[in-house]
Amino acid sequence: MVKQQARIAAVVLAAGSSQRMGAANKLHLPIDGTPLLRHSVKILLDASIDDIVVVLGYDHQTTRALIEDLPLEIVVNDAHASGQMSSVHCGLNALDETYDGVIIALGDQPALRSTDIEILIDAFVNRDGREVLVPTYRGERGNPIVISSNCRTEIVAGTRNLGCRKFIEKNPQLVEKIEMSNPAVVIDLDTPQEYEDFCTTSALQDSSNLTQQAS
Repeated sequence: MVKQQARIAAVVLAAGSSQRMGAANKLHLPIDGTPLLRHSVKILLDASIDDIVVVLGYDHQTTRALIEDLPLEIVVNDAHASGQMSSVHCGLNALDETYDGVIIALGDQPALRSTDIEILIDAFVNRDGREVLVPTYRGERGNPIVISSNCRTEIVAGTRNLGCRKFIEKNPQLVEKIEMSNPAVVIDLDTPQEYEDFCTTSALQDSSNLTQQAS
């Protein structure tokens, strides 16, 4: 049960060059007929989020066309090649209002649903005073994470680095984990094989659902 109404924003990281996907820009690949980035962003738009900033970088001109008609803000990280943390800074700096929490989301998580986002928001609002909420599935760390307004301020000021690989292990006093009931938070698409496997699994699930509905 939610303690109180919270103002939540989201920063979507979509600036990378997706080199592991080969020639294709993974954000343009279709998921159920919709480009992956647009699919990911619409999941957030369907959740209880007050503001969304999408950070583009590589191939930003063509990628912008995938989402520019949606009610969100687009910013370009010219320093995207320096690493993901530069996009985090870019997105957080673009938020010009105060929020109770900020979701740091990836642009390539096709299995997420708005209900997953709502679960994370509810868990964040009801957390035990910690600064970062991290979803897990069977103990594996996932995304998106949710950070507090205080954590956002420290990241922007350069006194905290969520890009550190061992951040969670080194700072357990700051982190609250929530175990999710499905693997969506640990599914992202980096390689052609991962994309093919996801599409195949989704098609099989859709076929099974249709069979059940017809029986």
